[in-house]
Amino acid sequence: MSLKLRLIIMNFLQFFVWGSWLITIGGYWFQTKHWSGTEFGAVFSTLAISSLFMPAISGIIADRWVNAEKLLGVFHLFSAVVLFLIPMVDSPSVFFWVMLVNMIFYMPTISLSITVAYSALKRNGFDVVKEYPPIRVFGTIGFIAAMWTVSLFRIETSAMQFYVASIASVILGIYSFSLPKCLISKKVEGASVINLLGLNAFTLFKDKKMALFFIFSMLLGASLQLTNMYGDTFIHDFAKIPKFANSIAVKYPAILMSISQISETLFILAIPFFLKQFGIKKVMLMSMFAWVVRFGLLGYGNPTSGLWMFVLSGLVYGMAFDFFNISGSLYVETQSDSKKRASAQGLFMMMTNGFGAIIGSFVSGIVIDTFFKAEGGNFQWRGIWLAFAIYSFVVAVIFAIFFKYKHNPDEIVEVHN
Repeated sequence: MSLKLRLIIMNFLQFFVWGSWLITIGGYWFQTKHWSGTEFGAVFSTLAISSLFMPAISGIIADRWVNAEKLLGVFHLFSAVVLFLIPMVDSPSVFFWVMLVNMIFYMPTISLSITVAYSALKRNGFDVVKEYPPIRVFGTIGFIAAMWTVSLFRIETSAMQFYVASIASVILGIYSFSLPKCLISKKVEGASVINLLGLNAFTLFKDKKMALFFIFSMLLGASLQLTNMYGDTFIHDFAKIPKFANSIAVKYPAILMSISQISETLFILAIPFFLKQFGIKKVMLMSMFAWVVRFGLLGYGNPTSGLWMFVLSGLVYGMAFDFFNISGSLYVETQSDSKKRASAQGLFMMMTNGFGAIIGSFVSGIVIDTFFKAEGGNFQWRGIWLAFAIYSFVVAVIFAIFFKYKHNPDEIVEVHN
């Protein structure tokens, strides 16, 4: 088996595990368990909480003591056990802690899988920038395949989704031990804990422009979680309305939501053109207003006559997600000192997937339970999506006013994944 194929299988399974439950857990939580939105926000924040510290800790372990591919395998096997136990949990508070343990094992495997791929490609003489993206795209394909699997087998609101994820995690855990060996670096022995954890990157906050950028990254990061959290259960709720109950969208909501991931793979190709033509500030604003459009379309769409709005919202997602994440990463790359670039990228991820996601998870749950629940516990979905749209619009306007950036169209921008 060729090296590239081995890495493709790794990436496919890596995101298949996540895609098996990430988008559909809302359906299980609200439709099957009938638990509250505030508690759901807390559960979804486990992704963010674990992202604050586990990737850095696992990086230290992989650098000093355990080969990355072995650590990848061990973490997936532990995660598989926890995923298997999740359906046995019958308390939302216990569910939070069990899911946090699962995320503590899963989240660092994303960076570990990247480390394994980079290490293997470099040691075999491949150009990482050229060869890795076509391999990584199979991760997105794996995520989509998992969503389709869960949807076609009609287990979106069932505990079976966690068993599917558990089985895939076991397979990847065992498979990881056969991956190319990653060497343990000796260069980190004298490094300080502050540098190892990437805390030296916080000195970037001394620059007013960078401080504003990271703050807005955190605020926009809150938007990133919302459709992942509520999109699937939103579509499921249309089943309560007789004229929508038998529509294809309601029967297979995860397949409908997968349009977002398909769009994501396409919009990344447009980033170099847009960055060169418009600059980072306008591209980021495009992302912010794309979130406004995304939420607005979800608010006014429906599974039959308004299905085109749902489809368009999925297509817009690619711009909303990629234009923020990839463009933001490029901006951090160009604005930070070469000695701090890796740490700066970690800080960018911490602000978006960490602090931003925590804010989005907790606050959205509280807001929904407080303002957007009708009698009988039914969600007022139009109000929910429009509230999210207004939030994104306000962030975009403030960003446009306060973030100062002068674009030089003669600069050549390259995307490095």
